[in-house]
Amino acid sequence: MALTMLDCVLRTFSIFLLHGNISTWTANLDMNNRNRDAHDHPAIGLNAAAKRAVHLTESGSSFTQGPDILSMLTSDELAMLIDEGKETQYRKGEFFFQQGDVHDGIHFIKSGRVRSYYTSSAGREVTLAYWPAGHFVGAPQILGGGEHMWTSIAVEPTTGLWLPGETLRRLIMKTPNLAIAVIEGLVYKSMCYTALLQIMGTQSKTSRLCHLLLTLATPNSDGKGHLVVSGHHSQEELANLVGSTRQSVSLYLDKFEKQGLIERWDDQIMILNAKALRQFGD
Repeated sequence: MALTMLDCVLRTFSIFLLHGNISTWTANLDMNNRNRDAHDHPAIGLNAAAKRAVHLTESGSSFTQGPDILSMLTSDELAMLIDEGKETQYRKGEFFFQQGDVHDGIHFIKSGRVRSYYTSSAGREVTLAYWPAGHFVGAPQILGGGEHMWTSIAVEPTTGLWLPGETLRRLIMKTPNLAIAVIEGLVYKSMCYTALLQIMGTQSKTSRLCHLLLTLATPNSDGKGHLVVSGHHSQEELANLVGSTRQSVSLYLDKFEKQGLIERWDDQIMILNAKALRQFGD
């Protein structure tokens, strides 16, 4: 059977992991939220501030939101999707599915946040992404068949909408908007995973950490041009994002702080000199 692009990417990840070169690079940590109109799709309650899908970028540039699949549907199309699907509730730490499980369909994320990660045969993990509401998990075999290539787990209380593969196939055939939305979602995921392969193959762990901090950063209101890394991230979490160890990340952060690039208190990080940090990572 011919390998899909994602098959090739994930198999390459496994090779890197076996040689101890990489582990993970992406996450979705509390980033710039944007409000959605509560009246757009009241059936799924997307009136809360939505979190962005977060992924490491090569240059440390800001994230793009990525396609919000559910908002691309009309009210009638969304109602049909909800009627055909099954709402699911997950507590923090509960699996949507695990790597190697029989693939049984697609899960749209109505609320909450989901981590998708790949595990190598040596037991090391690659975090592919943290997906917010509006995205879906269950790629690449969205129409069912085969086994899940990675694991998806709720990192906070999460509500999903599950559609079996055959149901999704039938709805796609008669709903062009849904077909386009799903295709855009797959394209976005493919671009993220392709970038992941390029970054892990060409950047050092130190460079990835610099770019991660810059990517997570938002302007601070101190009037000094400083940036604040959004959310509160433990060293273990940062290590998981860049494919390193907690000990190594601790050393890197100490080095950045001694050079006047960052300032830390508890698990909060402020970037004092973004230009120098970017140059350090390039």
